[in-house]
Order: sequence, then structure tokens, then C-alpha cells
Amino acid sequence: MSPENSKVMSESFADEAAVLDLWRQLHDAWGRGDADGYAALFTEDADYVVFDGSRLKGRAEIAENHRPLFERFMKGSRLESEPASVRLLAPGVALVHGKGAILMAGQKRPSRGRLSVQTLVAVNREGRWRFTAFQNTRYRPFAQTLLGRVLMLLAPKGPVSVTSSALPARAGDSVSPSR
Repeated sequence: MSPENSKVMSESFADEAAVLDLWRQLHDAWGRGDADGYAALFTEDADYVVFDGSRLKGRAEIAENHRPLFERFMKGSRLESEPASVRLLAPGVALVHGKGAILMAGQKRPSRGRLSVQTLVAVNREGRWRFTAFQNTRYRPFAQTLLGRVLMLLAPKGPVSVTSSALPARAGDSVSPSR
């Protein structure tokens, strides 16, 4: 391996480790109930989308919106997650995927309703990694819902072929009579 390739790989491992450490810091700040510490892990201009679709813009808004959660509604809660995956997209830019849940004070296992998937973008600015985008989506695989299970039971088994004659004609389609 050339010295240049070795240096690039070493930098990649160091960047991945730094981003994973940033992920850990996010969990730690949540566990401390530290709204300012949590928000400090994001860039000043970060985009933060909550599980319900609400969008927060910037570090200050992230802190303001988490403060009442940590002081009242989710006081004593902590984040529990599977190890995050990190993919370096370009120098100084990483895509992070995580899956986890909020455990309320005294809770030992996450409730299924709180399980979420997070997608984050981390950037390295002036030698410091910070998250610049965050998307939190509730984890609800369709096949695990009641409707999904019913439809899976009703679905045809084996290969299905669809012929054009089985499809209704649309306005503007040219239809030729069958022979």
C-alpha cells in the first residue's frame, strides 16, 4: 500500500471515529438533560426535523425546543440505540444512520412506539465535527402493521404475471381489437 493510500485510510478511520464519538456525545448530553450541550453538537445553521415533521432551524432553536423536554416532559430520560453507521461522503462530510428510542426515567426497555430511525449529516468545520442535519422518523415497517400483515396473507403466492389486456385502457391510449 502506498504511503498516500495509508494516510487516506488513516484519516478516514480517524474521521469515522470522531463522528461516532459525536454520536456518543449526543446521547450523553440527552442523558444529562443538557439542552445547551445537546444543541452545541450541531452547527449554528443546522436543520433538525423531529419525528412528527416539525422543523427546527439552527442551534439556538434546537436548544430552546429541547429545554422544556429535559426539564419537564422527558426529565430523566435517556437515548438507547444500536451502533450508528457512518459513511464518509466527501472530505469533511459524513452520513450517519442510527436506530434507537427514548427510555423514560426508570424504563428498562424501549416501547415499540418510540423506536425511531435517525439520519444525520455531520460536517467537519475548522477541525471540529458537528451535525448539520438531523431527521428523526418513527420506525413503523408496513409489514409489521395490522394492515400490512393482513395484506401479506391475502397476497398471491408465487410469481404473478400481469398482461396488458388485464389493465384498463386510459384516455389517449390506442387500443386495437383483440383477434
